[in-house]
Amino acid sequence: MRRQLRPTDVKRLNRTWRRGTEHRIALILESVTGPFNVGSIFRSAAAFGVDTIWLAGNATPPTHPKAGKTALGTDRLVTWHEPMPAVDAVKAAREDGYAVLAIELTSDAQPIFRADLARDVCLVVGSEDHGCSPALLDAIDGACYIPQVGRVGSFNVAVAAAMALAETRRQEWAALPDS
Repeated sequence: MRRQLRPTDVKRLNRTWRRGTEHRIALILESVTGPFNVGSIFRSAAAFGVDTIWLAGNATPPTHPKAGKTALGTDRLVTWHEPMPAVDAVKAAREDGYAVLAIELTSDAQPIFRADLARDVCLVVGSEDHGCSPALLDAIDGACYIPQVGRVGSFNVAVAAAMALAETRRQEWAALPDS
């Protein structure tokens, strides 16, 4: 009979995945203002082992009460920086050794599953309404998008961030030998 894992077994399973994880992931949240979206992104970031989050533009910090309600304390598990100009956030990520890729529909964006994410990468998500700013798009190393086949034009920013984080780890873990 199939049953859920006990907490000790879950910790052991997660420890196994952590051992197979070498690459660093960071995020830039440019003008993501919805506190529930910010809290959700921080929670996903903590689950996928994100090292650093740079807030850019007028992004809402995770200390906002509504963001904290969704993040459930995970903002303490990820290093984050107060909002700064987007171009400065890109520069800081690059100086820290990350390739910077926006999750954005641009003329040169490639599907996310074809992007080289199995390296130290900083993913960028933009505002809920307008995406990434032109200045940020000029400063990044590349762009990728999440393919869609439905009749909706875009994903919620927190959902898109979680999908991009999952794909980033999937690419790294796909190279692991079968155990």
